[in-house]
Amino acid sequence: MRFRLSSSLSVAVCLGCFSAFLWKYLSASGGKKKDVEKETGLGLIKKKKNENFGEWYLEVVVHSEMIECYDISGCYILRPGTMAIWEIMKAFFDAEIKKLKIKNCYFPLFVPPAGLKKDKDQIKGVASEVAWVTRSGKSELEVPIAIRSTSETLMNPYFSKWIWGHRDLPLKLNQWCNVVQSLQWESGNPTPLIKSREFLWQEGHTAFATKEEADKEVLEILELYRRIYEEYLAIPVVKGKKSENEKLAGALYTTSVEAFVPNTGRGIQGAASHCLGQKLDITYENEKGEKAMIWQNSWSYSTQTIGVMVMVHGDDKGLVLPPKVASIQAIVIPVPTKDADTHVIFDACFNIAAQLSEAGFRVEADLRDNYSPDWKHSHWELKGVPLRIEVEAKDLEKKQVCCVRRDNCEKVDIPVVDLIKELRDMFDRIQQNLFDVAKQKRDASIEVIRTWDEFTVALSNKKLILAPWCDEPEVEEDVTSRTKSEIGAARLLCSPFVQPELSKGTLCFASGKPAKKWSYWGRSY
Repeated sequence: MRFRLSSSLSVAVCLGCFSAFLWKYLSASGGKKKDVEKETGLGLIKKKKNENFGEWYLEVVVHSEMIECYDISGCYILRPGTMAIWEIMKAFFDAEIKKLKIKNCYFPLFVPPAGLKKDKDQIKGVASEVAWVTRSGKSELEVPIAIRSTSETLMNPYFSKWIWGHRDLPLKLNQWCNVVQSLQWESGNPTPLIKSREFLWQEGHTAFATKEEADKEVLEILELYRRIYEEYLAIPVVKGKKSENEKLAGALYTTSVEAFVPNTGRGIQGAASHCLGQKLDITYENEKGEKAMIWQNSWSYSTQTIGVMVMVHGDDKGLVLPPKVASIQAIVIPVPTKDADTHVIFDACFNIAAQLSEAGFRVEADLRDNYSPDWKHSHWELKGVPLRIEVEAKDLEKKQVCCVRRDNCEKVDIPVVDLIKELRDMFDRIQQNLFDVAKQKRDASIEVIRTWDEFTVALSNKKLILAPWCDEPEVEEDVTSRTKSEIGAARLLCSPFVQPELSKGTLCFASGKPAKKWSYWGRSY
């Protein structure tokens, strides 16, 4: 049996992104014409990750067909490869939260203005992020309608309606949806999958009778976020608590998982789990028949996770995908030689892909006959497929195939009869190696400092800074103010749950006052 895929190939071209880059270049060069490199049909990555990270990242996400730019700046089309990653993470997380008796729901995209006036503390952080619908067709709306940026203010009136007594608790809901943030409309530097005007996420909203229950869930959800990053995306993260200045507006406290991108020296909040406390004034009748207030949590992660994965693992050839989230875990490529029977090789590739797919792997065969094997190698490297399986006539004679890893380019010949078992082991090794390499690079970027002078040097060297801190918001604000620059100010990323020993007499690096904890600092996305 011979199987043939379509011979057509669509190469992504991002005119909007290219125009932005061209304008930026011409502005910087005084309008001088730049030499244009010859393009190839493959769309190979031209920029180097260590030399021009921003343009490298844009080339990777576009040419690897992760995203396509849209006619509205800051909005992006998520292509199938990206959506497959999101769906894999969603399947894991959705199953885990259901074990915690959390149920899915869906609230409308639109928020009535009255809903935004309920909680003044929270609106300090939410109001500036809200976009508004003011017209319907040619008519102005009498009452503008807000588009959700997060759903606390939308859900709270219904929590109050649904929770009457202690038997109605806990109430634990989650929704998978898109959100729009107007803050990103005002920014001139959107970044695909990292900083966009619309993105996909999940948001959990829960209510409990006691603070102990709320605190327990905050950490349970945070651990699930750690697992998404470390077990699925192979990215090391730090679990910790946000400062009073960095916590969600109106929350009692915020916990987060923090990732770090060594090439840019920037941290990024990977996901957050918040305890909102009792500030939203929703009451119920407790077991004693008395009026009591509920304790509320909220927690979320978004498609930003995928952008972090690209930044951490990608290289000068393109994407590097962890096997657990790759939409295609292995690509089977025929390598016909001059005197070989092409039909036999192609049939073998199809059969190998079919057998591996039946065994539960996500495998495809590239049987296009209008591209050379070398072209296909580069194409699938660009798309980050974890494993390439090459089939030549000589391999068929030996009843083996040649497997090439994307993460380290290692080649190994594997007997066809052992392929299923060997692939399981190989995918585990690739997944672990990606995490180990990323952790090694992250750890090499951590610098422990104790003085302001050491802090400024480490910041200029793009380090993830671990410093003793007095835990005073005014000092944190002063650090941010004193480090403002064109590339951004330093921020307190989190205070890790696992604290190094703080020796007696240790002073805060910024104020000289007695230090109360160790905290991570750095520039951030």
